[in-house]
Amino acid sequence: MTDQVSPGAPVAPKLASRHGSGSGEVLLSVRNLEAVFETGDGIVHAVDGITFDVHRGEIFAIVGESGSGKSVSAMTVMGLLPTIKVRSGEILWKGENLLDFDENRMRRIRGGEIAMIFQDPLTALNPVHTVGRQVAEMARIHDGLSKKDAMKRAIETLDLVGIPEPAKRAAMHPHEFSGGMRQRAMIAMAIMCKPDLLIADEPTTALDVTVQAQVLEVLVDIKDEIDSGIVLITHDLGVVAGLADQMMVMYAGNQVEFGTVDEIFYETAHPYTEGLLNSIPDLVGDHSKPLIPIKGSPPSLINRPSGCAFHPRCSYARVPGVCSEQEPKLRDEGQGHMSACHFTSVDWKPQ
Repeated sequence: MTDQVSPGAPVAPKLASRHGSGSGEVLLSVRNLEAVFETGDGIVHAVDGITFDVHRGEIFAIVGESGSGKSVSAMTVMGLLPTIKVRSGEILWKGENLLDFDENRMRRIRGGEIAMIFQDPLTALNPVHTVGRQVAEMARIHDGLSKKDAMKRAIETLDLVGIPEPAKRAAMHPHEFSGGMRQRAMIAMAIMCKPDLLIADEPTTALDVTVQAQVLEVLVDIKDEIDSGIVLITHDLGVVAGLADQMMVMYAGNQVEFGTVDEIFYETAHPYTEGLLNSIPDLVGDHSKPLIPIKGSPPSLINRPSGCAFHPRCSYARVPGVCSEQEPKLRDEGQGHMSACHFTSVDWKPQ
């Protein structure tokens, strides 16, 4: 589950086996979404024209460096950022635009139909209330259960996510849980009402590798149990390789590559994606081979570079030239594999 793959090396068979087929109904359809923050320093272009679909039964991964717009995209879908302004685009949930919903209707959607698992459970959980009370609250709000019935379901759900002695643990406070158990409690809270879509924002942050694997396995099992889809937000390409069906790579608020995991890992079509893959260790082959980091730092989302936002860090950029002067559009590399680069991989990738 935590295996990592480097491009161009015969490290493993192609990742043909997935936990979800992605062949179910379209649950979430984001179209040309552009969202900004207004700050004292200027307008932050947090999300700039992204488009993707998430199907029932599918794990859809969004990857990229910190500040690339991954979490903001998810928060915008959930309507959890009151300071963000959606300039254009649609967020279609089962065919209806969430941007047209009032706050009361969005409250019914959040937790009931779309649930989010936050990356830091210690701050997401209320320290003064027991874990059981917080998990049970979801059923009380969305399903109208009594305190007794909600707590009974909460204990059953804590057991479902693998928390030992769930009745005893339900009476404990978050600080009495380990990191892995807190994350399991967050998953339990998210699935209390059997939502159709789970958004998991860096669900294994700060967990050791063994616990990461356990938490991710719980997520996959729950997806199959309640027949949901998952949006997995992560920077860990090893996790993506082991779990996801489709993936989207983001850079500076833009969607730079999109496709199946196999296509992106083995037929990389954007220099930024290649840089991400080259910067992780190879588990087999030449262990003395040095890692190749992406030079520089991500750009400011207030003053983004002209042309392709990645061109100041790209080893293949034509500067001056098209890369520094024109913003690239998404181009179909074949079978829905999309890349926002002025050149095909044949032009820049070593043959």
